[in-house]
Amino acid sequence: GGNQQKAIVARWLANKPRVLILDEPTKGIDIGAKAEFYEMICEFAKEGIAVILISSEMSEVIGLSDRIIVMKGRRISGEIPASEATEEKLLTMAMMEDYAHES
Repeated sequence: GGNQQKAIVARWLANKPRVLILDEPTKGIDIGAKAEFYEMICEFAKEGIAVILISSEMSEVIGLSDRIIVMKGRRISGEIPASEATEEKLLTMAMMEDYAHES
């Protein structure tokens, strides 16, 4: 699994984007394909492509992000540098109404 996702991303890259928005890109693919996809995402960032990753897998978000913005409904409920993020902090941000925004 994961070949379809990789093929779609390859088509996007042909247009030389400055920003990629990836919504649950590893959902439904096996662990090996996830690792390859994670490497691709890191390469995009190294090449200067901004990557917006939307994922419900907190370990994935923490491992691949520089900055994490948590949304509840249609509103931002928190923001934290990935270096300070834990699954517990992210859950707290997602569940509380007025979590103090970090910068």
